[in-house]
Amino acid sequence: MAIVINMPRLSDTMEEGTVAKWLKNVGDKVEEGDILAEIETDKATMEFESFNEGTLLHIGIQEGDGAPVDTLLAIIGEEGEDISALLNGASAPEAKAEEKQEESAAEPETVASEASESVEIPEGVEIIKMPRLSDTMEEGTIASWLKKVGDKVEEGDILAEIETDKATMEFESFYSGTLLYIGTQEGESSPVDVILAIIGPEGTDVDALLASKPSSAAPKAAAAAPKETAKTESKAAPSAPAETKEVVANDGQRIFVSPLAKKIASEKGVNLRDVTGSGDNGRIVKKDVENFVPAPKAAAPAAKASGAGAPLALPVGEESVEDVKNNQMRKVIAKRLGESKFTAPHYYLNIEVDMDNAKASRVQINSLPDTKVSFNDMVVKACAMALRKHPQVNTSWNGDTTRYNHHISVGVAVAVEDGLVVPVLKFTDQMGLSQIGASVRDLAGKARTKKLTPAEMEGSTFTVSNLGMFGVESFTSIINQPNSAILSVGAIVEKPVVKDGQIVVGNTMKLTLACDHRTVDGATGAQFLQTLRAFIENPVTMLA
Repeated sequence: MAIVINMPRLSDTMEEGTVAKWLKNVGDKVEEGDILAEIETDKATMEFESFNEGTLLHIGIQEGDGAPVDTLLAIIGEEGEDISALLNGASAPEAKAEEKQEESAAEPETVASEASESVEIPEGVEIIKMPRLSDTMEEGTIASWLKKVGDKVEEGDILAEIETDKATMEFESFYSGTLLYIGTQEGESSPVDVILAIIGPEGTDVDALLASKPSSAAPKAAAAAPKETAKTESKAAPSAPAETKEVVANDGQRIFVSPLAKKIASEKGVNLRDVTGSGDNGRIVKKDVENFVPAPKAAAPAAKASGAGAPLALPVGEESVEDVKNNQMRKVIAKRLGESKFTAPHYYLNIEVDMDNAKASRVQINSLPDTKVSFNDMVVKACAMALRKHPQVNTSWNGDTTRYNHHISVGVAVAVEDGLVVPVLKFTDQMGLSQIGASVRDLAGKARTKKLTPAEMEGSTFTVSNLGMFGVESFTSIINQPNSAILSVGAIVEKPVVKDGQIVVGNTMKLTLACDHRTVDGATGAQFLQTLRAFIENPVTMLA
């Protein structure tokens, strides 16, 4: 069955996008994860990948043309499938309206029954859906709401902070009015396009909107559930507040608990049966769970001595585990690295580099005013220069083609609290050592405070991962696709080495290059490492 793909919202402020380039043509086979097109947003040009498999049957927006978000972008389906109905539906909404009017005149009873199940969205009421804030975002988690139900909202106000797979971003309102409804609570996740909030005139009844299938904006399935849930809860516990959740314990006893308290109890492994609620009608609230102290368990009785021997004292304790919900960043790291490891045939090459000259050169460079260069900065610069000499390593595998990147942009892996991000130094080969150092420090700082933008994490052609600062001497990394290679950098180690036939104290560093064998052959990877070693061991060549 054919799938209609609409222009996505790739940034929080994007209202329309321009197709910079199509990477697939009509008739091409498309696999899940293939890049369909490069789309220019208000912030950056981003790759848009397919979440479906099939044949590209139709392109709705040509290269260089722009269109609003949710406009028909493409259709994917089975080869030879008839898509005329989809195209007519997308290009002739007026004809559809006329057709509906004719149907309504011919079948008044049917329309009347449908009208009873549907409701028009009142004027001034806006239904806000979970936005797609990054090119890979499939769902978002509400980190915090900055507005609550009943608050006045002005256009441009920040409604909430939404955690995506890449960063926590502020989501602003494009509308003015009163916040009438919140569909996803703090700490909860929702897929893209699910109802997030409703804004409109104060006093507007949103129950009818949530219980019905609005005729023009809200999806049918997105709003029927809240009303049904409310009905069920009101029957089971008429005296409980609207924001109380009902939990049924193993013994059949009903427990009333707020959504946030239930979430915290789940995270802490607290059995709600053991918690005394302080809210209305014994409802368990957040503070009840946070202040809950389990009753101490009675110690096991000491074993009686048997015979002449004394009893063996065994440790007494309680087994304990905790399931922590994976955040969006961790989910995407798992997905992307899993895809890379199991689709790209990795192989690894190792070399050991003499760092004596590099250490001496770094001391001289850092003696200059307002200059601070790390060994990692020197490695990044050396990689950029080596990639210029070995373009086969600066490639991407695209199935039927291999893409040669004529620009060089090195990604630098940065560990953050929730996982790993890779900010990108654009056109790294054109940067000096001090520029690289300043840029890496700036981007790493943004990464740790979750201030990186999607544009600052897109477009790498090669990646460097350094664990030397943790004392790790050597390791292997998983390729950061669509790159063809990633360099793992170990610690600088002082040890005995042989120079000119004599054993002396030297400083060495181990490098491991992981390559995608589909694009980089073993000899090519080895030659790249030879060039890389020459630059690092002779830093003066990188200053020319």
